[in-house]
Amino acid sequence: MRRATAPVLASAALFASLLAPAGQDPAPAADSVAAFPAVNYAVAVDESASLAPEDMKAEKAAAARIALGDVSSDSHVTVFGFAAAESGDQRAVDPVCPRTGLDAAGRETIGDCVGKLHSRTEDEGTGTDFPSAIRQGVHDLTDGTDASQPRVLFLLTDGYMDVTDSPKYGPREHRKAEGERQLGLALKEAAAQNVQIWPLGFGAQPRLDELKRMASGGYQKGCVDLPSAHPQPHKVKAEDIGSTLEDIFAAAHCMRHEKGTSQRPPATLSVGISPLATVGSIVVDKGDPAVKISYYDPSGDKVPTHGAFKKSQFELAGGTGPVEALKIVDPLPGTWKIKAEAPEGHRSLPVSVSVLWQGELRGAITMDPPSPQPGDKVTVTMRLQTREGYEVKDPRDYSGLRVRSELTGAGFSPLALDLADDGKAPDPTAGDGSFSGTVRIPQTADGALKVSATLTASGLRADTRSEGGWAAPGQPPVTAALDLPAASTHPGGTLGGTLSVHNTSNTAHTLRLAVADVQPGLLSVRPAEITLKPGESGTRKVTVRVAPASAFGDRLGGGLKLAGTATVVDTTDHDRTLQGLPLSVQVTPRPGIWDQYWWAFAAGAAFLALAAVAVAAWVRQRRRRRDPHGLVLRLVSEEGSVLNEHLAGHGTKQWYEFAVAEAHRSPRIERRPHGPYAVQRSPEGGAVLRKRGGGRTPVPARGQVPLTDTLHLALGEDSRAPKGGGRNAGRNAGRTRPEATPTPGAGSGGGAFSEWE
Repeated sequence: MRRATAPVLASAALFASLLAPAGQDPAPAADSVAAFPAVNYAVAVDESASLAPEDMKAEKAAAARIALGDVSSDSHVTVFGFAAAESGDQRAVDPVCPRTGLDAAGRETIGDCVGKLHSRTEDEGTGTDFPSAIRQGVHDLTDGTDASQPRVLFLLTDGYMDVTDSPKYGPREHRKAEGERQLGLALKEAAAQNVQIWPLGFGAQPRLDELKRMASGGYQKGCVDLPSAHPQPHKVKAEDIGSTLEDIFAAAHCMRHEKGTSQRPPATLSVGISPLATVGSIVVDKGDPAVKISYYDPSGDKVPTHGAFKKSQFELAGGTGPVEALKIVDPLPGTWKIKAEAPEGHRSLPVSVSVLWQGELRGAITMDPPSPQPGDKVTVTMRLQTREGYEVKDPRDYSGLRVRSELTGAGFSPLALDLADDGKAPDPTAGDGSFSGTVRIPQTADGALKVSATLTASGLRADTRSEGGWAAPGQPPVTAALDLPAASTHPGGTLGGTLSVHNTSNTAHTLRLAVADVQPGLLSVRPAEITLKPGESGTRKVTVRVAPASAFGDRLGGGLKLAGTATVVDTTDHDRTLQGLPLSVQVTPRPGIWDQYWWAFAAGAAFLALAAVAVAAWVRQRRRRRDPHGLVLRLVSEEGSVLNEHLAGHGTKQWYEFAVAEAHRSPRIERRPHGPYAVQRSPEGGAVLRKRGGGRTPVPARGQVPLTDTLHLALGEDSRAPKGGGRNAGRNAGRTRPEATPTPGAGSGGGAFSEWE
């Protein structure tokens, strides 16, 4: 009896990134180039009645999107559905996508052909024939394909086999047993043909025991010799189907999967790309095809979706659908920004971003001392770096790393070494990407030595490095000790060091100095050769030069650390290595004008600030000197009598405006905004009278000036107000003295002024 499963999220997203394992003989770091070998894979989709329509829809979505994260345009995929042939006119396998190359055009067409997948009806055969599905996958992956390319079969199913209605398996009572026997034979054939089987469990309760059987029955050697790369089943949960499937495909093809952020549009999302990445796919689950995506590199520049930009190559797939992926060759490391925009009515679903990448982790190996004697204990160190020679800073970049090392040479059997990054002697610091170990040179060693180490990590191309030495009785004729302290400089800068040398022979020796394990041209050492006279001892100056900024391009950013190896080789003594010294150089951008001359800018700013304060003080003082506050304004008759005294207050823009009330009966001064008269102090003493339409007239401190046809204006000073308008001046400002008495001399302008008491 067939069982039905619960619905699975219909709009589930599946992304895949496939890359072949690295070769066994990697090029030196200096000559390394990005390589993306092809992968052949097939996708088998269960169309049987044991899966509900919602499950079928989720499987179709997964199959349609499998190729979006692929990083090799030379990879190929086939897609087929399967159920069971339960009559002579039925077939168990339903091919829907023939072998398709995953270039830009091929990735776009996969979504169209998987639309032919469908749940089987009774007249099509509704059982589940796993043996036929596996044999079809093996055929598609081996027929006319390159045997050196990895072969992977993804099996999307709930794991319930049902061949009870399939005549090909014999009488009904024997069909179940025969089906199990045929499944075992199909799995053996897959293993013999190097076909990995990665079962993905769909439905509410997939049969994990059967999925495990199929995973373990196929080819077991993964892209690297790590447990995570061995085929294994996975249940695909509806709530996190996209992330789960990305993890699965990353494990199957030794990719790294990094999750980014998720948010409803409009929004700016982010995801990080490691400096180790040589190729990657930024996968965006838009949810709604109407969402438009733009990509910005760590420098803040908007990148194209096709073609070249800076030193990277770009190719977008799925741009018109709910899921799209931007493949990047040689991506700029750092945090990438993804801008999601959507029109009104299309902003309800969250947009999420992730990245699938593969890279190269290079190593630089040293042996100290490089030319030991039999019985000596040597320290072997393997330092991790990018393929360009940059230091690896984030331990997450090499998580799960394995380092295998051995010492070989004439006169003894190979010796295995344990290299560790645990901070225990001889390893100086834990978690810094430098793996160290010790080994004692056998007493039987005679002649050439070689220590080698191999790095293995999921998602990172394997790397084998070796260092040669020489074991012979007695001391070598020449010894050298290079001292190059770790330092920081700018592009184009130099670092100084010393080389101590001692030649005990009676012949001249030529030493060659160089920097290895770093991209050519980034670091160089001078002099490149040193000739030692017979018996010469002493020290020589050595200079390390950093390449100009143009050699680093956009990767310089806020700075980077170069991790190379400075070597000293005695060319006269069969190229004997005298020293291999780890070299660490922090390269920072050359400072700009502000960084170099900030003190001058600061001094100039301080000077301007002081000048501004002085000007402001001068302006305030000038205004204070013109402020009429505290002036006593006197109305004087033609006969010289003081008719009225008025205490001025603060003016508007230093002008105290007033008018003369009842000029012909009982004249008095009244404050009146926009009045016909106004006064302000004069810096030279006295005041200035301004008449409407009559210009300005100086008013002497001791004298008077005409105000009207019959009245004059004279000045006085409030004895309680500081000159210039103090804070306590003129508390009675604006008041008019009710009684006035003549002031002696007022008419002549030379008399004394009366004061307020």
